[in-house]
Amino acid sequence: MKFGEQLRSSMIKDYYWHYIAYDDLKDALKTEYVTEPTPANPKPDRKSWTEADERRFVALLESELDKVATFQALKSKEIIQRIKASEQEVNQVVARLENPASFSGAERPTDEDFMLLEADLSDIIADVHDLAKFTQLNYTGFQKIIKKHDKQTRWYLKPVFAARLNAKPFFKDNYDAFVVKLSRLYDLVRTKGNPVKGDASAGGGQQNFVRQTTKYWVHPDNITELKLIILKHLPVLVFNPSKEFEEKDSAISSIYYDNPETWELYKGRLQKTEGAEAIRLRWYGGMEVDQIFVERKTHREDWTGEKSVKARFPMKEKHVNAYLSGDMTVPAVFEKMRKEGKKSEQQIADWEALAKEIQYRVVTRNLKPVCRTFYHRTAFQLPGDARVRISLDTELSMIREDNLDGRRRAGDNWRRMDIGIDWPFRQLPPEDIERFPYAVLEVKLQTQAGQEPPQWIRDLTASHLVEAVPKFSKFIHGCATLFPDKIHLLPFWYPQMDIDIRKPVTRKYGIERPTQSTSISTSDMVDEDDDETDDEIDGNGQTSNGNAATQGVSHDTVTNYERNGALSATRNELDVEERVAADFLAGDEDYPLYDSDDESDFSDALEEARRIGGFYYYRMLLSSYLRRTGHITWEVLKAITPRPRATQMADEGTNGITILGNGRRTVKRFIAPKGKRIHVPIRVEPKVYFAAERTFLSWLEFSILIGSIAATLLNFGSDYVTFASAWVFTIIAVICLVYSVVLYVWRVDKIRKRRDVKRIYYEKWGPTFLCLGLVSAVLVNFILRAKHGQLASGDDQGRPHLFQVDMSNQTVEEVGNIRGLEL
Repeated sequence: MKFGEQLRSSMIKDYYWHYIAYDDLKDALKTEYVTEPTPANPKPDRKSWTEADERRFVALLESELDKVATFQALKSKEIIQRIKASEQEVNQVVARLENPASFSGAERPTDEDFMLLEADLSDIIADVHDLAKFTQLNYTGFQKIIKKHDKQTRWYLKPVFAARLNAKPFFKDNYDAFVVKLSRLYDLVRTKGNPVKGDASAGGGQQNFVRQTTKYWVHPDNITELKLIILKHLPVLVFNPSKEFEEKDSAISSIYYDNPETWELYKGRLQKTEGAEAIRLRWYGGMEVDQIFVERKTHREDWTGEKSVKARFPMKEKHVNAYLSGDMTVPAVFEKMRKEGKKSEQQIADWEALAKEIQYRVVTRNLKPVCRTFYHRTAFQLPGDARVRISLDTELSMIREDNLDGRRRAGDNWRRMDIGIDWPFRQLPPEDIERFPYAVLEVKLQTQAGQEPPQWIRDLTASHLVEAVPKFSKFIHGCATLFPDKIHLLPFWYPQMDIDIRKPVTRKYGIERPTQSTSISTSDMVDEDDDETDDEIDGNGQTSNGNAATQGVSHDTVTNYERNGALSATRNELDVEERVAADFLAGDEDYPLYDSDDESDFSDALEEARRIGGFYYYRMLLSSYLRRTGHITWEVLKAITPRPRATQMADEGTNGITILGNGRRTVKRFIAPKGKRIHVPIRVEPKVYFAAERTFLSWLEFSILIGSIAATLLNFGSDYVTFASAWVFTIIAVICLVYSVVLYVWRVDKIRKRRDVKRIYYEKWGPTFLCLGLVSAVLVNFILRAKHGQLASGDDQGRPHLFQVDMSNQTVEEVGNIRGLEL
C-alpha cells in the first residue's frame, strides 16, 4: 500500500486536522514552470530550487511539526489525567466492595458499576492505541517527506531537521507506563475487585523448569496494539507493585559463551544435537546489579523421553571472573550462602553440582564471552500461576563481546564495561552491534495432555499482528550476524530478514474503538502519492525486574476486538522489500524506510495533463486506459488458460486461523551467500538410522539375487549366449552392490550431520536404473538366444542347406547352397 493511501485509510476522524499535511508538503516541493505547459510542450522545465523555496518549505515543515508535536503532548497529558481519574474511581469502588460500612449512604457496588468502569478503561485503551498509531504515522510522514525533499531538490535537509525532531521528540514517548497502569486497573475491574494473588516470581526459584514455547516476530507498527490486546486477558507481571515503573526494571542482559575457534555451542544449538548446551550469564536491570544468574540450557531429543531443561544458580558479580577462570572453587562461591542459612542444604547441594559442571566445561572447552543480548521485556501472567505466560521482548540488540579481531572489548573481564542498558548504544561501531528490527513474542504454555490453548491465544497467534518463527534463538542470530567471517552455517530464518513481515488485515481483529471515532475511507480522496509504504517506529517493551523463569495463566474471557482505523482488508500478496538496518534518525545511517527509489510519477503526469488539456491530455488518458485494459486482459488470459493450478485455500477458517492473501502463496527460494549454508531443522531419531540400514539390506538382497542368476547361467550354460547373459547380470549385480554401499555410507554421513538432503529420505534414480538394467539384461539374453537358434539351422548368411538323398547307397550328400529350394 502506498504511504499516502495508508495515511488516509488509517486516520482517526477526531484527529484528522492534527495529522501531517503530507499532500501540501508534496506540493510545496514543486517549483513553478519556466514556461506555461502547452500541448506541444506539456512538461516544460521547472525553475531551480532556490534558497527562498527552501525557507518556504522549511517554514511549512516546522509548522507541521509544531502542530503534530503539540497535539501529541496534549493528548498524552489527557490520557494521563483520564488514567488518574479512572484509578480513583476504581479504587473507590473496590473500597466500597471490601468495606461498604465505611461509606455512609453508599450501596455495595453492582455488576453494572464494574461494567461501566470496564467500558471507560476500554475507551482509554483505545485512546492509547490511537495515539500510538497517530505518532507512528506522522513520524513516518516526516521521514518520507524529508527523503523526497532531499532527492528532488538536492538540498540535504535530513541532518538539520534531525535536530529539530529531537528537540520535539513526539515519536519517542514510551507507552509502557500506560500499559502497566491500565493493566492493573483493568484486572481489578474485570475480576470485580478480586484479582488473582500470588508470588510474582513463582517459578523463579526453581533450579530446573520445563516450558513449551512458541516464538513469533512482531513488527514495530503492531507492538503497542499487541500489548493492549494482551492486557485485556492477562495482567502485566509486576514484581514490586509498590515501586513506580522505571524503564530499567524491564531490561534483561545476557552474555553467551562459546569457543571462538570451534563454535561448538553455536553449532550444537543450531543443529539441535542431543545434549547440545548453551551457557550464559544473565542479569536484570542496570550494570549496578550485584546478582548474576549463571545458566545452562540443555537440549534433549524427543526420542530420549526427556525434555529440554534450563538450569541456573545465582552468584555475586564480584566472584564471576574467579569462578569462570577456575581460581575460585565452587564451595567458596556458596560458602556465605550456606552460613546465612536462607536456602536449604539440598538446594545449595544442587546448585553446587551444577556450578561444578559449568565451571568444568568453561575451563576445559576454553569458552569465552562472544555475544551479548539486550532487550526490554513485558511479561503478562497471573501471579503465582504457571499455565500460560506471554512475554514480549522489544529493542532487542546483539552486541559483540569477543577480542577476536584484536580489539579489547571485554578484555579479561567476563563482560565489556563500555556499555550498559543505554539502548540504542550509539557509542558502538556498526560492526559491534545488530539491532534486531522486530520484537519477539514468546507464548509459554503448560497445559495438560490433549488440552488446547485458550481461544484468545489461538486468535492472537493466527492474526496479522504476528509472524511465527519456530525455534528462533537470540544467541544463534547474534552469532550468525556479528561473525560473518567465522560462521558459515546459518539458521533457517536468516533469509527472512529481507522480507517485510507485515500482513494485510483479512478479518476484524484488534482494539475495539467506540463509535465516536471512525476511519476515513480511501474513497474520500484521490491518492497522488507514488511512494511505496514506509513506516517504521520505535517499539519499547517492558516487564518488571525479575527472572525469565516466571510463567502465567490466561483468563477464560474470549472476545475479538475490532481495530478502528485499520488498513483496508484488500487481499494483496505480501510485498518483498529491502530491509534497511534499524537505526535512529540522528545516527550515521538512514532510519529504516520501506520504499523504493524508483518512483513512478504517472498519476502526477496525468493530473498535470488534465490541467493543460488539449490533445496531450487525451493522449495521456488513452495511455492510462490502455495500461488498465492490458492489465485486465492479462489477468483474464491467465485465469482462462488451462494450466496446473494450486489448491485454493479458504480465506478464513472456522477455527480462527486466517489464511492471508488471495488464495495463492508467494514462495521465494532462498540461496545461501557464497561460502555459507542455511541449516534447516531436521528431526533425527534412532529409527532413522535403522531405516537407512534396512534400505541398504534391501539393495543388498537384490544384488545377491541378480548375482545368483548370473552364477546359475554361468555354471549350467554351455554356449556363448549363456556366457554373455551371465556377464551382463554379473555387471548389474556388482553395480547395484557398489551403489548401495556408497549410498548407505553417504546417507549415514548426512543424517549424522543433519543435512537437509532429499535423497536421504527417498531414492529417485536408483530403482529406475535397476529396472532398466534388468530389462536390458533380459532383452540381451532373449535376442542372443533367438539369433543363436537361427544360426544353428543355417549357414553364416542365414540361408537354408539343401540335402540330397541317394537311395542307392543310403548316404546323405550335401549338394551345396542354392538361392532357391530345389528337389
